[in-house]
Amino acid sequence: MNHEMAEKFRSAQGFIAALDQSGGSTPKALKLYGIEESEYSGDEQMFDLVHQMRTRIIKNSAFNGDRVLAAILFEGTMDRDIDGVGSAEYLWNSKNIVPVVKVDKGLADEENGAQVMKPMPELDALLSRAREKGVFGTKMRSVIKDNNDAGVAAVVNQQFDIGLQILDAGLVPIIEPEVDIHSATKAEIEESLRNKLAAALDSVPEGKQVVFKLSLPSQANFYAPLIDHPKVMRVVALSGGYSRDEACTMLAANHGMIASFSRALSEGLTAQMSEEEFTATLDAAIAEIYAASIT
Repeated sequence: MNHEMAEKFRSAQGFIAALDQSGGSTPKALKLYGIEESEYSGDEQMFDLVHQMRTRIIKNSAFNGDRVLAAILFEGTMDRDIDGVGSAEYLWNSKNIVPVVKVDKGLADEENGAQVMKPMPELDALLSRAREKGVFGTKMRSVIKDNNDAGVAAVVNQQFDIGLQILDAGLVPIIEPEVDIHSATKAEIEESLRNKLAAALDSVPEGKQVVFKLSLPSQANFYAPLIDHPKVMRVVALSGGYSRDEACTMLAANHGMIASFSRALSEGLTAQMSEEEFTATLDAAIAEIYAASIT
């Protein structure tokens, strides 16, 4: 593990930029960015366009390690270059931003009110490639929609099984059991989830740490016991469908929790903007998310 990266991730002020939209969510991300589906054909063109979008964000002067601690990359971004340098290497060496890669392959069908992750047969190869490219950690997402004990347990058990495999490979896993913000039982799910996550931390080897990426809780500071746990490097928040303003207001009430926003970060950015407009819009977003992350 890169100890400089670990120290920054663990203790620096700032937030995590989630730049990891994948196949399913990319058309939506491009549409919000002002590029219609009629303007490209096929996955290759689509991923070229989204790489251009991400490159424009990453290279922008507003996007740097003073306020952005880490960035979560899609696997396709990790495998591509920025200015002739691998994306992960560029982030760390040119921007002082810790590189992380999304490793899940999407969600399985809903069962017991939850969606676990689809199988990842190529995970070991991906982890090995990520390590070679200078990546620090990984991220993987599941979703919980109902307060069903079996569903919550299935999500937590799978996240920790794979999380331990990632720790063994020398990377730090970001464990993301998202709670659907529209669930009628959101607060009850959070209670069940917090208890199960705390119990599962016993399986993490001494001296190792994981990161949790969690939906903003219904009750402020609800995840404080996890933030204080010695086996937790950091607890970060996903925006989960809230607008940026809503997400930042809620985040500011959760001390020690920092943002890991995707759509809420790129809100308002379009391909048609001049460089000046783009920088001003991105800078304002980063400033708002940063301020909410340092409470």
